[in-house]
Amino acid sequence: MKLTCKEASRLVSQGLDRRLGPWEWLRLRLHLAICDACAAFTKQMEFLRRAIRRLP
Repeated sequence: MKLTCKEASRLVSQGLDRRLGPWEWLRLRLHLAICDACAAFTKQMEFLRRAIRRLP
């Protein structure tokens, strides 16, 4: 089943807070492989998470 960008962004956000299940992870990875916008969103979220962790 194909993910929409909305579903993918939800999984990206959830993946920052919890470990995704194997099916969720696979579906997300497949979506990110074909969707440049969601791949860029994922990189932005990862950057923000790293930046926040460095705050005192």
